[in-house]
Amino acid sequence: MHGTSSILPLRLEGLSFVAGGRRLIDGISATLEAGPRTLILGPNGAGKSLLLRLCHGLIAPSEGRVLWSGRALDEASVRRRQAMVFQHPVVLRRSVRANVAYGLALAGVPRRERRKQAEVALSEVGLAALADRPARALSGGERQRLALARAWALHPEAMLLDEPTASLDPAATRAVEQVITAFDMAGTKIIMTTHDLGQARRLADDVLFLHRGRLLEHTPAERFFTRPATEEARAYVAGELLW
Repeated sequence: MHGTSSILPLRLEGLSFVAGGRRLIDGISATLEAGPRTLILGPNGAGKSLLLRLCHGLIAPSEGRVLWSGRALDEASVRRRQAMVFQHPVVLRRSVRANVAYGLALAGVPRRERRKQAEVALSEVGLAALADRPARALSGGERQRLALARAWALHPEAMLLDEPTASLDPAATRAVEQVITAFDMAGTKIIMTTHDLGQARRLADDVLFLHRGRLLEHTPAERFFTRPATEEARAYVAGELLW
């Protein structure tokens, strides 16, 4: 999608994060290649969202490194090429279109180009008809698609999604999953957390399974769901509680 200047693969090297004397992420190493949709799974408190924030650069690791194609997160070329969408996105008190245009303005897109790029992005997520509506009047599912449009408008090479459908009903969840699939088909690397095993089965090509801040499995999704290698993963796939 971005030619020879790709920021992928993403490499995590001995990644740890300590807060309040607790090791919340513990020595994670993994390589995430361009292409497969990577889903980060694990029970509540496993460190899924925290790992995503470390990858995006919102917080700094206590130990180890996050490298995008060998480059550090503080390089501008890396920051511009990966975007994150949160479980509860913040929307500005302005129109749907203006929410997307504001993100483009922050990224330095010339004013004359913002409206067109915003409208293309809204069309991609099925919100073109709502472009002039106040963003705060949107439903939860529509807000999440607006957040995806804001991220997509800049055509990131990698998109990090933190439980993007956690509070949505089945119809809204399906709409968001369709947008995510479209982004994947356009060549954007999807790295996503979810607590929904059904969703993981639908979307995952590649699975990172976390438990108590440690990476227990990194494996193709089909193998993870049919032949998990660890006792913890077998219990998780079976729907048993993990402590």
